[in-house]
Amino acid sequence: MLGLRRQAVREVPDGYPRFGYMLDSDGRPAGVLLLLYTARANGGEVAIQCNLSSWYVDPAFRGYAPMLTKIAQRHKEVTYLNISPAMWTWPIIEAQGFSSYCSGLFFSIPLLSRTATGMTVEIVSPDTRTIEGLVCRTPAGDPLPFILLPMRIRRGWIAPPAMQLIYCRDIGEYVQCAGAIGRALIRYGKISVLLDANGPVAGLIGIFSKARGRKYFKGPHRPRLADLTDTELVLYGP
Repeated sequence: MLGLRRQAVREVPDGYPRFGYMLDSDGRPAGVLLLLYTARANGGEVAIQCNLSSWYVDPAFRGYAPMLTKIAQRHKEVTYLNISPAMWTWPIIEAQGFSSYCSGLFFSIPLLSRTATGMTVEIVSPDTRTIEGLVCRTPAGDPLPFILLPMRIRRGWIAPPAMQLIYCRDIGEYVQCAGAIGRALIRYGKISVLLDANGPVAGLIGIFSKARGRKYFKGPHRPRLADLTDTELVLYGP
């Protein structure tokens, strides 16, 4: 419900649904597909992105599920994201025309990275209005912003106390600041930072895994890694 309340007040591009689509059977909901639409600047133009979020169809109406997804994906100008597909759905998603842009997760141990001389870290509080998250400052004072989200430990999914990298301007900036970030996070009992990756990340100490984290897209603009700000992960939580 908290996620729906967040979705109710966020900006949505004109002409696109705020919440998504619902299957209606004589006034009773029989299925739903939640969508998160966002307008983003992309090379001087406005690009529309849509995160295909949670969905469910009652068993008696499963035959209508393909119709629901087809209607939701009909806009050719939109780039659609699926950031949390179950492994058994990968062939189905690919048959729908989606391509993988992220093949797994890199479990970095930033505390083991070298800290650049003069690099500082500021933990930004929720009361701050200009930026939320964490900011590293270079010796020259330049701000490098990061947003991280605590990870949950799921059944069959064992991980140390960890954070997930939701946003940075470039993976290279995280590599540059990893040592300082690790020393800041260890005070909160956080050891690892997980980030989207397509293989081992040069300059970081850790492990790459394809067991989790595959993400798909379909549309005109390939998403970049390290930007999950307008997705279910943020609005609805891990």
